[in-house]
Amino acid sequence: MDIDLKTLRLLVAVCDARNMKLAATQEHIEPSAISKRITQLEERLGARLLVRGRRGVHPTPAGVALLEHARTILFSLDRMEADVCAFAGGLKGHVRLVASASAIAEALLDDVAAFMRDPDHREINVDIEERVSRDIIRVVRDGGAGLGVCWDTVDFQGLEHRAYRRDQLMLAVHPAHALCRRRRMRFEESLAFEHVGLPPATAVHSMLQRAAGRAGQRINYRVIVTTFDAALRVVAAGLGVSVIPREVVRGHRDQVVLIPLSDPWAQRHFAICFRRFEDLQPSAARLLEFLASHGEATSHADGA
Repeated sequence: MDIDLKTLRLLVAVCDARNMKLAATQEHIEPSAISKRITQLEERLGARLLVRGRRGVHPTPAGVALLEHARTILFSLDRMEADVCAFAGGLKGHVRLVASASAIAEALLDDVAAFMRDPDHREINVDIEERVSRDIIRVVRDGGAGLGVCWDTVDFQGLEHRAYRRDQLMLAVHPAHALCRRRRMRFEESLAFEHVGLPPATAVHSMLQRAAGRAGQRINYRVIVTTFDAALRVVAAGLGVSVIPREVVRGHRDQVVLIPLSDPWAQRHFAICFRRFEDLQPSAARLLEFLASHGEATSHADGA
């Protein structure tokens, strides 16, 4: 069954405006022409899509179902047009980026914002979705996203990758905690105390479990939370200690004490992964270069 896109756009406009005449004005078409198109669509589908009343126009249950599909189709088509335009002159496009919770909690959002503030990039849209590391690799490999950001210790499964940023894992403790005066420590020394951690699916949870296992100990989790910010709030409440990236603590420095971990794995490096650089859309390639250069500059600054 063929359903023309113009009719779908008009249906969405009518449902959004809740008024046939207002939708017609917005779409630069006569109300009678909209009514005719939607009537023909109803006949083709064998279902009533709209109810017209004194208070406006409302979708029927069948109309609501079609409206959801119509929005998805039109959104995908708009994105497709934007992506194709990236190959035809000016730099335009849509970049989908998947990233780990650590990357998002640290500098990634600031770096993407800096990229989008550049006047040369005003026609580039970026979607950012949080995923665990194993899903990041799968989504990028399967073409669901152009770029992925995660730790460089993962199995990239043949994906190309570039260095991004690096960070330092710290132990966050309450200012009155028994460890608060330590200048530096090994992770295993923290295992005598109750911890606040992230869910088992996250990379940081797996890494800490392996570190505890190598020390012949286990982590006693008192609280599991979904974000580093939540973990810091629990630590500030005196309910445990938590391993946190240094860059995440900016808004909590007066509430917790940070102790650098001396373990080699506590120095982490992030990478940007992608299928093949030659296959990237111009907008995605530009974002990749921008993020990689920011990461290199940060690494030089940290090493100075």
